[in-house]
Amino acid sequence: MGRVRSRAGALAVLCAGTLMIILDGSIVTVALPAMQRDLGFGDTGLTWVVNGYVIAFGGLLLLAGRLGDLVGRRSVFVAGIAVFTAASVACGLATGPGMLIAARFAQGAGGALSSAVGLGMITTLFPEPAERTRALSAFAFTGAVGASLGQVLGGVLTDALSWHWIFLINLPLGLAAALAALRYLPAERGLGFAAGADVLGGVLVTSGTMLGVYTIVQTEQHGWGTRTLALGAGSLALIGGFVLRQVTASVPLMPLRVLRGRNVWGANLVQLTLLAAMFGFQVMIALYMQNVLRYDASETGLAMLPAAAANAVVSLFVSARLITRFGPKAVLVTGLALLLAARLLLTRVPVDGHFAVDLLPVMILTGGFGLVMPALTGLGMSGARPADAGVVSGVFNTTQQIGAALGVAALSAVAAAGSDGTSREALTRGYHVAFWAGAGLLAAGIVLSLTVLRRSTPAPEPVDAPEQDTLIAH
Repeated sequence: MGRVRSRAGALAVLCAGTLMIILDGSIVTVALPAMQRDLGFGDTGLTWVVNGYVIAFGGLLLLAGRLGDLVGRRSVFVAGIAVFTAASVACGLATGPGMLIAARFAQGAGGALSSAVGLGMITTLFPEPAERTRALSAFAFTGAVGASLGQVLGGVLTDALSWHWIFLINLPLGLAAALAALRYLPAERGLGFAAGADVLGGVLVTSGTMLGVYTIVQTEQHGWGTRTLALGAGSLALIGGFVLRQVTASVPLMPLRVLRGRNVWGANLVQLTLLAAMFGFQVMIALYMQNVLRYDASETGLAMLPAAAANAVVSLFVSARLITRFGPKAVLVTGLALLLAARLLLTRVPVDGHFAVDLLPVMILTGGFGLVMPALTGLGMSGARPADAGVVSGVFNTTQQIGAALGVAALSAVAAAGSDGTSREALTRGYHVAFWAGAGLLAAGIVLSLTVLRRSTPAPEPVDAPEQDTLIAH
C-alpha cells in the first residue's frame, strides 16, 4: 500500500510540475495585446514572447534528458523548477521587450530541465501497460487542461491585476512544487559526468531550431526571397550537422536507434503537425476574439473555458477506457477528426460572430485533444526500453515544443499575409487563411496516423524487480 501511495504522490508531483509549465506556455496568449501596448512590441517581435519560451524549451530538452541520466532525474527536475520560478519573477518585473524575451528564454530552459525527465519517470514507475495507460492519461490531462486553462487564468489575472501577475503567480507555485518533488520523487543515482554529455549536439539542435523558427517569423517583413532561403538553408545545415554528430559521437545526445520503431518516429511526426495546429489555433483564436469581436482579456479567457472543461472530462474519464477497448490508433484518429471539424468551423467565423453560434461548438469539439494526447503519448513511448525511456521522452517532448513554436510562427505569418489591412474585415480574412492552414496540418496528421502508425505495439520490457523496488521505496 505504501508503494501505491508513493507512486501516486510521484505522479501527482510530475503532473503538477507539468501543469505549471504548460500553463505558462499558453497563459501569455490572451495577455499579448496588453504586453504589446505596455512594452511597445512590434507584431513580429511579439511572437517571440511565445516563441522564446517554446524554442528554448524544445531545443534544450534532449540535452536536459541526458543531464537527468548523468546527475539523477529528481535533481534535474528540482533544478528546472528553480530556474523556471526565478525566470518567472524576471518576466513579471520586465520593463521592456528585450528583458521579457530574455526571461522567457530562461523560463523555457527551466521548463526543459523539469519536463525532460517526466515521461521517463512515469514509464519506469508504471511498467504494466494498463496502469501506464492510466498514468499517461492523467499526465496528458494536465497538459491538455493546462493549455486551455492558461488562457482563462491569463485573462482573469490580466484584467483584475495586470499581465505581470501571470508570471509572478509562479513564485509560490514553484516553491511548493520543488518541496513536493523532494518529498515524493525517487532519488535516483545518476551515471555521473564521466559517462559523457553531447554538448555539441545540444548546441547544434538548439541553434538549428531557433534559426528555423526565426526564418518563418521574419517572412512577414522580408518575404520568401534570398534572405529567407539562406536562413532556411542555414537551419537545415545545423540540423543536418546534429544528425551527423549523432552518428559519429561516442555518447550521442539522441542515439538514432531509438527512432527505428515505426510508432516512435510516426507518433513524433503526427505530434509535430498536431501541436503546430493547436498552438497556432490558441494564438489566432485569442487574437480574433480580441481584435475582431472586441473581447477583453477576461472575456477571451472565459470563452476558452468550455474547451478546458471538455479536455478535462475527455482526457481524465474517457480516453483511458477507449484506448483500452479500441486501441490507441483508433482513438487518436477519432480525436484528430474532431479537432479537424473544429478548425473547419473556424474558417467561416464572421466579423460580427456570436459566441454561442460561432465559437461554442468549436470549443466543445476541441475536447478531441483529450483523446489525442493520451493515445499519441502511449504510441510514442510504446517501443521504449527502460534504458531508452529518458531519450524517447526527450525526443517526444522536443517534437512537441518544436511543433508548437513552428505553428505559432507559421500561422501568424500566414494570417498576416492573408490580411490586406488592419480593419476588422481584413483581419478576419487573415485569420480565415490561418484556420485553413491549421485544418491542413490536422488533415496531414490523420493521413500519417492511418498510413504510418501500427494498430498495436509490443508491450515494453518490464523493469527488473530490484530496480522497481528501489524507485518506489523512496
